[in-house]
Amino acid sequence: PSLFQALHQLYYDPNIENKNLAQKWLMQAQVSPQAWHFSWLLLHMDKVPEIQYFGASALHIKISRYWNDIPADQYESLKSQLFTHITRFASGSKIVLTRLCVALASLALSMMPEAWPCAVADMVRMFQAEDSNVDGRARCLALLELLTVLPEEFQTSRLPQYRKGQVRSVLAQECCSVFPLLEQLLQQQDSPGFIKQKVLKCFSSWVQLEIPLMDCENLIQAAFTSLQDPELFDTAVEAVVNAISQPDAQRYVNTLLKLIPPVLGLQEQLRQAVQSGDMETSHGICRIAVALGENHSRALLDQVEHWQSFLALVNMIMFCTGIPGHYPVNETTSSLTLTFWYTLQDDILSFEPDKQAVYQQVYRPVYFQLVDVLLHKAQFPSDEEYGFWSSDEKEQFRIYRVDISDTLMYVYEMLGAELLSSLYDKLGRLLTNTEQPSTWQHTEALLYGFQSIAETIDVNYSDVVPGLIGLIPRISISNVQLADTVMFTIGALSEWLADHPVMINNVLPLVLQALGNPELSISSVSTLKKICRECKYDLPPYAANIVAVSQEVLMKQIHKTSQCMWLMQALGFLLSALQVEEILKNLHSLITPYIQQLEKLADETPNPSNKLAIIHILGLLSNLFTTLDISHHDDDHESTEVKKLPVQQGPNPVVVVLQQVFQLIQKVLSKWLNDAQVVESVCAIFEKSVKTLLDDFAPMVPQLCEMLGQMYSTIPQASAIDLTRQLVHIFAHEPAHFPPIKALFLLVTSVTLTLFQQGPRDHPDIVDSFMQLLAQALKRKPDLFLCINLDVKAVFECGVLSLKFPEAPTVKASCGFFTELLPRCGEIAPVGQVVHENGKVLLQAVLEGVGGQASRSLMDHFAEILFALNKHCFSYLSIWIKEAMQQDGFPSGRVSPEQKETFSQQILSRERVNKRRVKEMVKEFTLLCRGLHGTEYTADY
Repeated sequence: PSLFQALHQLYYDPNIENKNLAQKWLMQAQVSPQAWHFSWLLLHMDKVPEIQYFGASALHIKISRYWNDIPADQYESLKSQLFTHITRFASGSKIVLTRLCVALASLALSMMPEAWPCAVADMVRMFQAEDSNVDGRARCLALLELLTVLPEEFQTSRLPQYRKGQVRSVLAQECCSVFPLLEQLLQQQDSPGFIKQKVLKCFSSWVQLEIPLMDCENLIQAAFTSLQDPELFDTAVEAVVNAISQPDAQRYVNTLLKLIPPVLGLQEQLRQAVQSGDMETSHGICRIAVALGENHSRALLDQVEHWQSFLALVNMIMFCTGIPGHYPVNETTSSLTLTFWYTLQDDILSFEPDKQAVYQQVYRPVYFQLVDVLLHKAQFPSDEEYGFWSSDEKEQFRIYRVDISDTLMYVYEMLGAELLSSLYDKLGRLLTNTEQPSTWQHTEALLYGFQSIAETIDVNYSDVVPGLIGLIPRISISNVQLADTVMFTIGALSEWLADHPVMINNVLPLVLQALGNPELSISSVSTLKKICRECKYDLPPYAANIVAVSQEVLMKQIHKTSQCMWLMQALGFLLSALQVEEILKNLHSLITPYIQQLEKLADETPNPSNKLAIIHILGLLSNLFTTLDISHHDDDHESTEVKKLPVQQGPNPVVVVLQQVFQLIQKVLSKWLNDAQVVESVCAIFEKSVKTLLDDFAPMVPQLCEMLGQMYSTIPQASAIDLTRQLVHIFAHEPAHFPPIKALFLLVTSVTLTLFQQGPRDHPDIVDSFMQLLAQALKRKPDLFLCINLDVKAVFECGVLSLKFPEAPTVKASCGFFTELLPRCGEIAPVGQVVHENGKVLLQAVLEGVGGQASRSLMDHFAEILFALNKHCFSYLSIWIKEAMQQDGFPSGRVSPEQKETFSQQILSRERVNKRRVKEMVKEFTLLCRGLHGTEYTADY
């Protein structure tokens, strides 16, 4: 196509295919040698702006990316052509003008400082020269556009690092040609608003070049004046914030001190904005105050003799934190201030003790005030108002409250136990004051503050918690938000309750009552789970009641699936602390209704709705068995040592139940073998039980292995392999129980090898699990590989095939298998023989992956295999790598024979014993193979 046809297609053709083709063709055209010629033609004044824009873009691409193609004797003519065109477009299309300015900026950056010593001064001079054809204002705007894009182009330019530093310092010196012009334009009475706006944008762009703050002083003051002009307000805010926030600014303390009065001077404008509900203005002024406070609190605190002016700034920020109205509906400003309070506290606490003591005296009252302000801001609006909020606003408010909660927790470090006492006093006064009944919002916010701290900070030493637990039952709970917070507060105090069990009865009835309310589902269930986990040894007197209430809510189906699962986990913790016969009695009453349901479902013809019911019941059993642990494997609390029960005799209650339902589960399976989710749910019951019971699970091993073998032989599923892996892991060193597991391992291996012969590409999950099973076997029970009926060679070949899968997790698992296999070369003869005869094929596959076939994220895993080959088969590796690298274009057409030779020598060198170095060599080589070495892609690699 011709250029114009392609551009026409790109902009006007409705067919998306044609558009994409045109775009591809045009992108190639832009980088072709002809682009120099056609760019200028496309910029003729008779062309439409879209076409002119393409011409200007092509010039920019050539200059910025192909600078080395331009002969030095053409720099000057290129420069003057660009100047001419910019002048021409000064009153033409804005988008084309900007593109041309960017092109000239790029040219200037590449020529400075040698080939174009005073580039910026020249630009200013060129545009100030009288040119009768072009209107003075248009010329002024064009110059401002050029000066604005210059620092921006510098930030995104591809200059090499050493040039970047050099050009940055040249630009910083050249600001003396720019700033006086900007000051003059801002101060001129007759400068129109759009020019002043452009000036402020230009200043914003320049301050990011780390220009000394004192050189910016006049322009910052001028920007403060511009804040009074509504038309310039937003741009002026950006300019001030950018100038104050540059990292270098903290060196200029005197200038920073001079900036405090003008910031404080904005308080009247801020108050008026708040009164009239002008959110944009209050937001902008707050950004300025926070920028000064947050970026420079350390530098300003250091100026002890100016402590009062800094305190005034802190109080201004406090006003912004407590700005009237509800976030995010009536205001969006207060959230900007939260990080300031973290920074200020960190800086105060970082001083040496004497200075810190002085500042603690000044700022502790400020932080107590902050707590009041934050808890006021965390209050819910009236029920009526909250009813009108959108779900998005409610979600933003929830996140805002989490941010407030995090801030309170942080502030605790500064205020300590006194903070809890003050919250407790306020709550006490609120709940006992009969004269003035308080709103639920007020109570809720104070409790929320308490919960925020108790959730993460150990409150066991606090003397106010007993009082708080005493107050909680006095709260009249009138609505969901308050009830939720009461629940979460009790949950946050569960560890305290474990140390003070006499108080459990104060709060447990509230939790059990809340369980029946679907609106309190998450808070009540998670709180009960925490109490059952932390206080299980003190709950036997309440167990019957807890089980009865839980059963009732489960039968009524009040809660969603995930809360039902949590509830089962809670009951598992609870039952773990009872005597065996008590556990069995409770399990019987708890599980029987579900077993009856499952028996009915097992007789029905499979369909989607009974599938969900089956998965739900199996999930309930899994979650119950996850936490029901009478051997107390999970007890790490020192305090519970005393309360531990005597070790139980006889079979484990979980095993008793599993044996009772085993046939039923087999029946369900036989109908649902085709369904991966049902199979997974069945496997999960046993997997969770094995993990919790460990050796106690032994009586189940023979029948489970038999069932898994039948399942896997009929329809292979990944979850069955994962369960087999779990059994290998736990019973590897138990000769009495291992024979059935060994038989299962061999069966799974032989079925999977058959699957590989039929084509494993559709089952990456099975291949992944199989590789993990082999690795686990090698780790825990390597002599499995000595079995006569295990075809080690076939297993090895499957591993090599798996290394070439496109799915990263599968490849990672295969690498894990080889990393376990290679160290066994010496001790297990069949492994040694297979590796020595077929290791070259493995090396070939690894090099293909490094050469670009595999994702770059997997290179460390491939390096592990090379490291193991090196360590355990060095003499073979040195021959194999030589032979492999002699193939043309292998492992990639992008690497030269010399580069391949270097890599081979590195891999075989003395450094091969250092795993970190081997990983670096592989990373380096893979970048060469992919043609990415030394490009911007590698910066983060």
